[in-house]
Order: sequence, then C-alpha cells, then structure tokens
Amino acid sequence: MEESPLPLPAGPPGIVLRSYSGSTFRFDPGALCLELLPTGGPGEFQRFEVLHAPGDLTDWAARSRLTPTPLLEVSDAEVADARRLRDALFRVTTARAHDAPADPADVATVNAAAAHAPLVPAVGPDGERSWAGTADGTRLLATVARDAVELLTGPFAHRIRACSAGDCALIYVDTSRPGRRRWCSMEHCGNRHKVRTLRARRSEEG
Repeated sequence: MEESPLPLPAGPPGIVLRSYSGSTFRFDPGALCLELLPTGGPGEFQRFEVLHAPGDLTDWAARSRLTPTPLLEVSDAEVADARRLRDALFRVTTARAHDAPADPADVATVNAAAAHAPLVPAVGPDGERSWAGTADGTRLLATVARDAVELLTGPFAHRIRACSAGDCALIYVDTSRPGRRRWCSMEHCGNRHKVRTLRARRSEEG
C-alpha cells in the first residue's frame, strides 16, 4: 500500500541562523524542506556548507521543526544524499520564487528522495508523539522531500519567495494572511532595510 505523506508536528517557529556580521536571528521559512536550505548550497553557497559528517545532519534535525527529535542513525553516504537533495531543492524553490522553470534533473532528485519510506509517527507509552521503526538518514530525507512535494504542488506554491534583500538568498513560503511578506526575517533583513531607508531619508533632509 502507498504510504501517505507524513503530517508534520507543529514545532517552534523557525531556526536560529547567524549572519555574516555575527548576530543571530530567527528565520521561519514556513516549511521543513526550506529549513534544510541554509545548511549550504550549490555554486557560490558551497562556502556555507555545514553538512560534513553524520553528526551534522542529526544536529540539523534537532534544530528543525521535527518534534520530537528522531534518534537517527546516519551514514556518510546519507550525508552526501542530504547535500544532493538540498542543492536540488535550493534550485527548484529558487526557480519557483522567480517564476522560472525548474531543471527536470533537480525535480527528479526530489522525487527520488520522496520515493523512499519516510519517518513514521507513533504514540509513545506516555501518550506523547514518538517515531516508530528505524529512523535513519534516508527516512529523514524522504520526509523532507515529501514535504517539498506537498509545498510545490499545494495551495502555497505560488507564495514561495526569495528574500527581497539583494544580498540575501534565503527562500521562504509566505503563509501570512495578506501574503505581503518581503523579508526572510524582520529582525534581520527587514531591520537592515529600515535602517538604510532611515539613513537615506536623513541624508536627503540634511
């Protein structure tokens, strides 16, 4: 029987990122799959790579909106798979944010990851959510990929956006009611925009 997409539990809103200036801010991309993107990326974004070893992928899972954190057994090969899936997701969602066609090879990578069995939720002895069966890197990536499929084919697909800051490449899905979100985070790029606008206004007045 075909396994249905995993309904993700509601976790804390977003993940904590560190900017190039050293300050930290909370970034809520609105979807589990988009939380994987800040771990690195293709091309020029390789310099931000943080997924080097199995422990790096388990650390990311602990910071993600997956709750409770699954006890993962991750191999080096699965870390490489995670980087491959992330890079494909980065290109696919960036293309969608700019109303451009996605590379079929990247779409195939997402679909291939989604075809594996995902993490399986269960009710624990204490009545709380837990995870059944083996929780390995492949199941984790299948869960991420299935979340991406739901996002890319769902009602918010047209709201996948790139941060409006020219020097920020973070991708998010705007789930706000008015649909007017412009920034990855108001406390980061939104605040920088306000500061620049204020300085420009004062300069003109001066």
